[in-house]
Amino acid sequence: MLSLFISALVFFVAAWFLNQYLDGQGIPNGITRVALVLLLASLTSWGVWWAVEFTQLSEPHPQDAAQTGSSVTQILKAANQGAP
Repeated sequence: MLSLFISALVFFVAAWFLNQYLDGQGIPNGITRVALVLLLASLTSWGVWWAVEFTQLSEPHPQDAAQTGSSVTQILKAANQGAP
């Protein structure tokens, strides 16, 4: 859900910066300029969405931590059974 909010914010910021840049270049307003801004802002937003999702997937999930803890517990129990 975080990626949705961040990518939506990035879309509007990118669209604003692209419009400012194209104004500075002297490109007149029209359907082609609007389509270009929409395309580039969308691509930027999707890229940020992917990056946020990628970083969230690389973090350990609580379920994984619980499974890891149980396997570590099993290993410790097995190691202690062999001790004199």
